[in-house]
Amino acid sequence: MGATRKHGILPDTHLKRLIAEESISAIRHIDDDQIQPASLDLRLGDIAYRLISSFLPEQSENGSRNDSQPLPLLNMLHLYYDELVMYEIDLTQDQGAILEKGHVYLVPLLERVALPPHVRGRANPKSSTGRLDIFTRLITDLNAGFDEIPLGYQGPLYLEIVPRSFTIRVQTGLALNQLRLLTGRPTVSDPQLRTLHRSSKLLYHNDDDPVESRPLASQEIRVDHGLFLGIDLRGSDADREIVGYRAKKNSHVVDLSRIGYYSALDFWEPIYRQPNNTLLLEPEEFYILASHERINVPAGYAAEMVAYEAAFGELRTHYAGFFDPGFGAGDGPRKGTKVVLEVRPHDVPFLIRDGQTFFKVVYEHMLDLPEHLYGASIGSNYHEQGLTLSKHFKR
Repeated sequence: MGATRKHGILPDTHLKRLIAEESISAIRHIDDDQIQPASLDLRLGDIAYRLISSFLPEQSENGSRNDSQPLPLLNMLHLYYDELVMYEIDLTQDQGAILEKGHVYLVPLLERVALPPHVRGRANPKSSTGRLDIFTRLITDLNAGFDEIPLGYQGPLYLEIVPRSFTIRVQTGLALNQLRLLTGRPTVSDPQLRTLHRSSKLLYHNDDDPVESRPLASQEIRVDHGLFLGIDLRGSDADREIVGYRAKKNSHVVDLSRIGYYSALDFWEPIYRQPNNTLLLEPEEFYILASHERINVPAGYAAEMVAYEAAFGELRTHYAGFFDPGFGAGDGPRKGTKVVLEVRPHDVPFLIRDGQTFFKVVYEHMLDLPEHLYGASIGSNYHEQGLTLSKHFKR
């Protein structure tokens, strides 16, 4: 592919080449604005299946675990139609269609792939999807894993969708998730992370000074298979009293085609700073919070947010997690951008405190430099974000 590296995330130039070669194709024309510096937006197709429940995607023809011939997903869906499908929804309507809160939907996507043998994929919800508490998982044929595309996969793509906090309105062509393609083992090692921070400054202090940005000293950063970040419960935006938002239990439909349209207070309860800078997270509530530090992703790298301790299954710290090259770089003197977290505790309450370790970010090499970087020049929504709700709400 003309790359200078053997391991890395495929940049926008490579994605365009794969589209031209029809290694990435679609029922409808793939628009330029779907192509991000290190990922491709995937769009909903024409139909949604309202499912009775979620399911494990790899199934055999007779349902026996001993059968070695699994079925393509749509074949399996039709075989078990009465057990799995409640009804079908037409997403091509002018006004779109309603996906109810708490229900499970499966949507074949417009895009499909025929990947080269050395290329695989990972998927993630888009930032706006995660901030609306919409749970999504990419599914491929004959693969038991979610959000993963195996090496050299050729076939259709599907999206499982579960709106958790809000009932939503969607339609054909809307993008809820994004695909990142990669080759080899692109992860930046811990020693490389420390070296990269010395040269490019990956983390900055959460100061309000608009003129000078203070990077963390080398001895202040914490690395262990990724870069650790903490939670901000002091507040750092214009209104320093607000440190987060909690989704309201009952609200109107969110039409995902409407940008900057809704009043935040109709859907969210502000969370105000406590005297001791702590917050009690209640089980099965959904919170929008922000990182204690500001992050920078240099041009030759991409990053992904991960839970810093997988054993903490009772606390989910994010849904969306991709950071494109240029995130937090900024054109002005202020460097670094806060990370917005989509937090949902399960089963038990959690008491968290300002600055404590809450998640980590894994950096990965790009295969080549992208043509464009994340930021205002390509219409990125969150390039200078603080504690920011999804783009559907008035700023």
